[in-house]
Amino acid sequence: MSRRHSCTSDANMSLTPMIDIMTTLLAVFMVTTPMLTSGIDIELPRAGTSAMTGNDHAIQISVDARGNYYLLNQQLPRDEIVKRAVAMRGENPNLAITLSGDTHADYGAVMSMMGKLKDVGFQRVGLRTKLDDK
Repeated sequence: MSRRHSCTSDANMSLTPMIDIMTTLLAVFMVTTPMLTSGIDIELPRAGTSAMTGNDHAIQISVDARGNYYLLNQQLPRDEIVKRAVAMRGENPNLAITLSGDTHADYGAVMSMMGKLKDVGFQRVGLRTKLDDK
C-alpha cells in the first residue's frame, strides 16, 4: 500500500535579496576600480596644461625610478614586455601604448622601451604626464 502525499510547494523565488547583493557589489567595484589602475609608485613629470583626449584602449607600461619595467602591475624584463605587447597587438591591431616614466627614472630606460616598441611596429606610443598647475 502506497500513500501519495499531495504536497504543494511554492516555486516562486524572491529576487529582492539577489538584487540587493548585486547592487552592493556593483557599488563596491565602482568605488575600488579607479584605485586599482596604477599599483606602481611613479611620480609622473609635469608637462603642459592640456590633456590628450581619446577613447583608445591602451596598454600601460611603466618605468620606475630604479629603471624597472612594468606591464600593467607586473615587473618584467624589457624584452618580455615587448613580446607580450606584440601578442596583444595580434588580438587588437589598433592597440595603443601609454608609457609612464617616473620623474627620476633614467631617460635612457624610458627611451629604450619606446625605441623597442617602435622597432616592432607600434606607431601609437604615448608618454603619460601630469598636468601643470596654473
